[in-house]
Amino acid sequence: MVGYEDVTAAAARIAGMVVRTPTIYADAISRLVGADIWLKLDTLQATGAFKERGAANRLASLTMAERSRGVVAMSAGNHAQAVARHASLLGVRAVIVMPAFTPTTKVTRTARWGAEVVLHGESLTQAAAHARDLAKRENLVFIHPYDDEAVIAGQGTAALELIQDAPDLDTIVVPIGGGGLAAGCAIAAAGADRQIDICGVEVESYAAMAQELAGAPVDVGGATIAEGIAVREVGRIPLEILRQHDCKVLTVPERAIEDAIALLAEEAKIVAEGAGAAGIAALLTHPAQFRGRRIGVPICGANIDNRALANILQRVMLRDGRLMRLVFDIPDRPGVLGEISSRIGAAGANIIEVAHHRLFTSPSVQAARLEVMFEARDAAHSETVFHTLQQHYAVSKL
Repeated sequence: MVGYEDVTAAAARIAGMVVRTPTIYADAISRLVGADIWLKLDTLQATGAFKERGAANRLASLTMAERSRGVVAMSAGNHAQAVARHASLLGVRAVIVMPAFTPTTKVTRTARWGAEVVLHGESLTQAAAHARDLAKRENLVFIHPYDDEAVIAGQGTAALELIQDAPDLDTIVVPIGGGGLAAGCAIAAAGADRQIDICGVEVESYAAMAQELAGAPVDVGGATIAEGIAVREVGRIPLEILRQHDCKVLTVPERAIEDAIALLAEEAKIVAEGAGAAGIAALLTHPAQFRGRRIGVPICGANIDNRALANILQRVMLRDGRLMRLVFDIPDRPGVLGEISSRIGAAGANIIEVAHHRLFTSPSVQAARLEVMFEARDAAHSETVFHTLQQHYAVSKL
């Protein structure tokens, strides 16, 4: 079993190979949750995620004979980029098997590090089976993303740094996919000079670790923005470590992941992917469990598609009322559209989108249907604008 000495040895081994990322106090999030929150920004690693730590430690541990054979890994993206980068730095051949659903951003960035990318399967399980087959056929060293002692020790260096940098932490809230990061954090916390609780976080549709720890059948699946932790089979080694350290696991809904991504972007000015924001999602979903505590949260990945990030920000703005969509039935005469625009502007709102229909959706040939989306300061401001428009037009919310 991996021990505290393995984590400290990993820290020494990978020093200079990965970034010792900063830990910052998150004032706005702290006030929102009612706790003291520190964020560990592993989004600043060269590949944008914490996976560099485990990959660097594992690859640095290869024998010369193993380096000459080359390595193969399976991953939805961040482990792939990490293995590809550190294999490239060591001059080692790397073959990366990625599920077919992997975001284009992660596929492209993995290939840029010189790895041979193979897209195979509809899940990590299928990708893993193909990677193991390639390892046998081509005599490659298989580098598991989380069920590997050297990888777990490397991931634990994130918590080692967090504990050193954040004063008097009593809790670390960490995302769980296969469990490598959470297991490494648990080991690092066990070696601290004070009691530090480890709380894992999974998205509800992929709560495999929570189910395993509860002794329940594993039943996971579905679409999620947190694809980095969408794991069907957790690691056996991480599972045993989390059991040994009596770590609890919380689950969060998909919507909380989106809210966490938006909160980090707007309040902390940090870009995080779904899996990377899961720790913040837990604080938003279960605030009573964390109120008054001193909490460290690894923000462990930043590799999110630009389109997905833009969509999430707009979805959150719609939900909290800063964006509002209205439909007007208006007389089809010159100047009405200008009047409506002027009234919205005079009320202090900003028009984002307009769709003007005459032929198909209007109730009469003498009328037109207008759809408008505008941005306001907050939900109360949106309602004020809406009620102002109601005084002059037949208008309803979409």
